[in-house]
Amino acid sequence: MDFKEIIVEKKEKTTWITLNRPAKMNALTQLMVAELAEALERISADTDCDVLVVKGEGKAWSAGVDLAVFQEIKVEKGFKMHEDGIKVIELLATMPQASIAMLNGHCFTGAMEFMLGFDMVFAADSAKIGDTHAKWGIPPKWGMTPRLCHQVGLKKAKELSFTAEAISGKEAERIGLVNQSVPLEELQDLVERKAALIIGNSSQVIAAEKQLYHFYSSHTLEEGLQFEQDFEMKLSDKTDTLKDFKNKLHS
Repeated sequence: MDFKEIIVEKKEKTTWITLNRPAKMNALTQLMVAELAEALERISADTDCDVLVVKGEGKAWSAGVDLAVFQEIKVEKGFKMHEDGIKVIELLATMPQASIAMLNGHCFTGAMEFMLGFDMVFAADSAKIGDTHAKWGIPPKWGMTPRLCHQVGLKKAKELSFTAEAISGKEAERIGLVNQSVPLEELQDLVERKAALIIGNSSQVIAAEKQLYHFYSSHTLEEGLQFEQDFEMKLSDKTDTLKDFKNKLHS
């Protein structure tokens, strides 16, 4: 895949996307968001990929939307960058692969909205994460308020948004915003270990579980329980493993 502002590399069954504007702290441009949407659409159709990891080049994951964008275009619902951003988050939530955000550095505002769409987030202790929409006078449009509230609770979400205060990776772990925070030098190894564990499991079951979790995230417990009971999917990628297990039990 040939892109200008992101790098896409596949290593066995893991695809790595690197946000690649280090001089601008990987701030999101119209082009970068469009490239992300295109890359995710292609990856979602790759049956030989089980895990997606997104990281940032340099010292930041992403500083959020490049403020220059707001001089270039009229920012309103329906413009292309808005629609592409919605598409990115929806693909992260629904693609069959497990999606991991590797927060190697700063993650603010629009980038934080993207972060909320990943299945898992692993962060460096030194990472800074914050919602600065109120600081810059820009309303959130990519799902910040419902997702942040859902993940950390109403009062903590309001505190993060109203104060625009950044928190560390370690604090983000404490409040449940990220799965785990480790020293920066350990982050790559942690993500690679988690990816290897995922790859060792049934990709078909993981894809099914993603659909189930995605449904439940916007429905009641009762609706989620019924959806799971009614959900059907043909599973075949662990058939031999299950047969071997049964044979061992009876041998």
